[in-house]
Amino acid sequence: MEHNLAVGLDIGTTKIVAMIGRKNDYGKLEILGIGKSKSLGVHRGVVNNITQTIQSIQQAVQEAEAGSDIKIDGVTVGIAGQHIRSLQHSDYITRSNSETVIDEEDIDRLINQVHKLVMLPGEEIIHVLPQEYKVDGQAEIKEPIGMYGGRLEANFHVVVGQVSSIRNVGRCIQSSNLNLEGITLEPLASANAVLSQEEKEAGVALIDIGGGTTDLAIFRDGIIRHTAVIPFGGNVITEDIKEGCSIIEKQAELLKIKFGSAWPGENKDNEIVSIPGLRGREPKEITLKNLSKIIHARIVEIIEQVYVEIKNYGHEEQKKKLIAGIVLTGGGAQLKHLKQLVEYITGMDTRIGYPNEHLAGDSDEAITSPLYATAVGLVLDGLKRNERKKIEQQEIIEDSKPEVVENIKPEEEPIEKPKKERRSFLDKLTERVKDFLDNAE
Repeated sequence: MEHNLAVGLDIGTTKIVAMIGRKNDYGKLEILGIGKSKSLGVHRGVVNNITQTIQSIQQAVQEAEAGSDIKIDGVTVGIAGQHIRSLQHSDYITRSNSETVIDEEDIDRLINQVHKLVMLPGEEIIHVLPQEYKVDGQAEIKEPIGMYGGRLEANFHVVVGQVSSIRNVGRCIQSSNLNLEGITLEPLASANAVLSQEEKEAGVALIDIGGGTTDLAIFRDGIIRHTAVIPFGGNVITEDIKEGCSIIEKQAELLKIKFGSAWPGENKDNEIVSIPGLRGREPKEITLKNLSKIIHARIVEIIEQVYVEIKNYGHEEQKKKLIAGIVLTGGGAQLKHLKQLVEYITGMDTRIGYPNEHLAGDSDEAITSPLYATAVGLVLDGLKRNERKKIEQQEIIEDSKPEVVENIKPEEEPIEKPKKERRSFLDKLTERVKDFLDNAE
């Protein structure tokens, strides 16, 4: 596969999406192929049946390959699920020599120290995201590199997940004959696809309502501040309709999509849908008012849980206020009148997030659906990872060239070196998962 292509694999509870994309000449994302299959082995974002998940992945990948004539070999995969939790933590290091300036290594040392936090059994740190730094007690430093100081401290946003769940995802990918190129936290991927930089600066909460889980990512001043995964999504709404109206799941899902609304006041009492009975039984009549009452009750519960998390982050404090409000994405964001309901419950400005922030202008309308936010975000992440690899390889090539030292005057030092991004823990985690899988055979 060419290096300027990337494949995102979104392993969700209701669907698995494989998406192939590349950057066009304008630096926008062009989607070349997309495959979608029903996800059978995933429950609330966690793989619970390896064989079925592998089949679903292969089906999605084949469909994407067939539509684009590109052979997929490596994928960037998202992890979410009810086992993800996050915590705030602050840590510090004392530098042995405060005569020199702070460099990458100091920051790596500080971040590695956070990794020594004691977790619950079976948990592993997935992401360590520095919030702001303090140097010798001077606070609110965004980038300490190049400063003098003896004591370097930072607040961290630490995301924790279950090792076994992550390894199971890796296993499914490996058994589908694919390379695991990268692992990304799904709320972060969705955020990349639908939020603008201004929103991240102003403060925004992204709510991604999937089938099995609802993911939350909060940004402020351009930095991710809080993440949470709530173990409910669109499927529990379908389940409630199924139970409440005594119909089968397929009918409940269709009812929700076609006639469902989050706001019961909309429907008149006499609006009725007739549903064919099973195998010669009488058809059932369901009033739309009852349907939206069922949906409303459940969606209110989900939004209220998310709102508790937004308050936990501290949205009510003046300097933590989320000025850009809420952005809803994911398949569940397509529910009619949801925007109004969320504004009503939270009192925050709300919009529906379509993953068109980085997409090329002529993209197919189907792709810009909130359903594909995570997949688009994973492709973007894969492309970014490729670019990083390219820079690193170039540096290796440059480093191996014999150096010509004679004729450089001291003031003409070549400064233009692309800033090397710090390798994220997910890259290291990806390697650990790969090593584990290779040695586990």
